[in-house]
Amino acid sequence: MSVGTRAAPAAPVAAPVTPPRRPGRPRFLARALPLAPAVILLLLFLAGPIAYCAYIAFTDLQLTGQAHSSFVGFENFRAAFKDEAFLNAVWLTLVFTVLSSLVGQNTLGLALAALMQRASKPVRTLVGGIVITAWVLPEVVAGFLLYAFFRREGTLNAILDWLRLPTQNWLFTLPILAVSFANVWRGTAFSMLVYSAALNEIPKEITEAAEVDGAGGWRRMWHITLPMIRRSIGTNLMLNTLQTLSVFGLIWVMTRGGPGNRSQTLPLFMYEQAFQKSMIGYGTAVALLLLVVGALFSVVYMRLLRTEV
Repeated sequence: MSVGTRAAPAAPVAAPVTPPRRPGRPRFLARALPLAPAVILLLLFLAGPIAYCAYIAFTDLQLTGQAHSSFVGFENFRAAFKDEAFLNAVWLTLVFTVLSSLVGQNTLGLALAALMQRASKPVRTLVGGIVITAWVLPEVVAGFLLYAFFRREGTLNAILDWLRLPTQNWLFTLPILAVSFANVWRGTAFSMLVYSAALNEIPKEITEAAEVDGAGGWRRMWHITLPMIRRSIGTNLMLNTLQTLSVFGLIWVMTRGGPGNRSQTLPLFMYEQAFQKSMIGYGTAVALLLLVVGALFSVVYMRLLRTEV
């Protein structure tokens, strides 16, 4: 090596890369142990009863002093789809859900939320108080109030008679419409609260810009408001539908599913088969079918929620 020539500096030696340490069993137990009581309670009081009900649906269990029940497979489900009363209950359940939840509560709740955005504070307080009062009433109390409103000698016929309009026995002539109106009256507050929160999240600059561009109220609602609260609409529809499918006390107090079976939805049909006719296996099979109906609605709404705005 000649004088004046410097040796090239040696390349730095890279430090050995240590693989990330996996959490050991003690750390896993420390994280899982606090969840153990909740998991045990869910298994005992949720998963356990559901699994037992699913088993009962495939048996001929009855409440008539039967010593032993036998496994009958899908016989209860085949009997249900051959039963005209069951098919009538499915149809009335769909009518009740569409009228009172998809159309009634959803539309009226959105309309009230939109109107209250422009109302003065005293009006918002008064309307909100009235609507929420109907929501917090127990289902049985609300049923008695609406029964008194729709019965032959009730408030509605008194108003119609004062206006010189024809009256009728609404609970006899139009029972499914009467109970649908009752469910709308009781459950609209939830939709109103959901949509009020969603409308407050819309930036005012967007609506003001659309108003400056000449867009009217309906065009702003259709092209701006509804697309921006689409996820809130899907969530509200799913929660309202699942709640409406399980309504029992309201209809039971007002009509008991009658007259005949003209307002007998699936929860009332299930109750009649299981506890009045003592066919627990058949009634539980109907309950599982009602669960399937709710699951189908949930799948549709979940697909709606996945759609990006």
